[in-house]
Amino acid sequence: MTLLIVTLLLLGYALIATAHLTNINKAAVAMFVCTFGWVLYICYGTDFVMSQHLQDYQEFLLTVGTAHASVKEFIYEHIFIKYVGKAAAILLFLLSTMTIIEILNNNGCFDFVSEWIRTRNSKRLLWTITLATFVISANLDNLTTTTMMLVIMHNIVQSRRQRMLIGTAIVIAANAGGCFTVIGDPVGVYMWDAGAVTATCFSAHLALPAITAWGATTYLIGRALPERLDVEWPPAPYRGDDTNLNRWQRIVMLLVGIGGLWFIPTFHNLTKLSPFLGALCVLSVLWIVHELFNRKLMSADQMIQRRIPRALQYGSIQQMLFVLAILLGLGVVTETGVFSEVSEWIDYQIHNVWLVGLVSGLLSGLVDTFTIGMTNLSMYSVVEGNIDRWVDADYMANFVQNGNFWLIVAYSTAIGGCLLGYANMSGLALIKMERMHIGWYLKNCTLKILAGWLLGFGVLYLEYLLDF
Repeated sequence: MTLLIVTLLLLGYALIATAHLTNINKAAVAMFVCTFGWVLYICYGTDFVMSQHLQDYQEFLLTVGTAHASVKEFIYEHIFIKYVGKAAAILLFLLSTMTIIEILNNNGCFDFVSEWIRTRNSKRLLWTITLATFVISANLDNLTTTTMMLVIMHNIVQSRRQRMLIGTAIVIAANAGGCFTVIGDPVGVYMWDAGAVTATCFSAHLALPAITAWGATTYLIGRALPERLDVEWPPAPYRGDDTNLNRWQRIVMLLVGIGGLWFIPTFHNLTKLSPFLGALCVLSVLWIVHELFNRKLMSADQMIQRRIPRALQYGSIQQMLFVLAILLGLGVVTETGVFSEVSEWIDYQIHNVWLVGLVSGLLSGLVDTFTIGMTNLSMYSVVEGNIDRWVDADYMANFVQNGNFWLIVAYSTAIGGCLLGYANMSGLALIKMERMHIGWYLKNCTLKILAGWLLGFGVLYLEYLLDF
């Protein structure tokens, strides 16, 4: 049964990696894998429980008195619900940040980007829009940020080839910006919530590698653009009657939204509560400010339904379902004990977290960024206590809180996942929007991204050598 569950997971990985060829939605694949995996697990639940949770199960039996139907109850109450709770924390965080950016965008708080990039000079436009993407995605969801920036760029740049190159740079900026903060990417949020990293140390170590990957790739893409772009400046977007907000009101809302997200690490450190609760708090405050600024329109019944892009709605829901399914699917494999055996093999046969990071980055580009990142995290837990008791204390130091392993996985999977475009939600949004062929992306973008990724990886390794 363990072999069958692992085979199911690997088949799911294969279908996720070829989703752009089969046109089978990878969220649907992930949901089927996680559902069927848990069904298989619970069918042979007694064997798994006796091998992995014997002591806990014996204590559970003392409270129920009979073992007839208690195995399934034990699996649900003590195993399954644990993974549901972890997944729900990530989903609620994503839901909160996506809602925050949607409120800000619909109230014109990001209109400064269109004003800022008002130029025909390709270098200035490219660096300006990617810088804005890098900064915003470090605080908000990558997919939503990418979609918003791609829409802005698509409405301005007329040449399809130029849009594809600039769009690729936007995707890189979004993933690089998201990977160096604990709130910018689901993998980082999971690490932070699990206690593998702290917010300050995580950003301090990954800021320079992320900037290097973004800067190097953007520079190489900029060389492929002409000096002057074929651009056209459309009128201001129509969002309904709520665009009566003046500039200072939009600035206040932007400060509440972005500034509130910066406060989340402090909230977590003070309360030790899950980060999603801090995100919900920020959302509630922003919501109140939004209604205060728009109270006249609401009282006059002038607030019309906002025009939210269908692609953004569908993409956000798809991402949340995909994250939920992957976390539950990896959870069932973890409970079989397979990941413990795999990690033990890696420790003894490879014994190098940097090599594991390079392989993980390449696999992220072939399969999926989040899937490979979470697979790595499912194989290891944070080492606590005195690491000197281990035979190889230097190697085990990679798995303590803020250890090298967590930083390597966060960086490599985020940037490496952009190598072929389709392996992360942001790249997939670009491919669908511009109807881009994978062959064109491979020929014109992959080597540039590879160079940027390896340069950033080298910077991260240099920090390790210098004991940063």
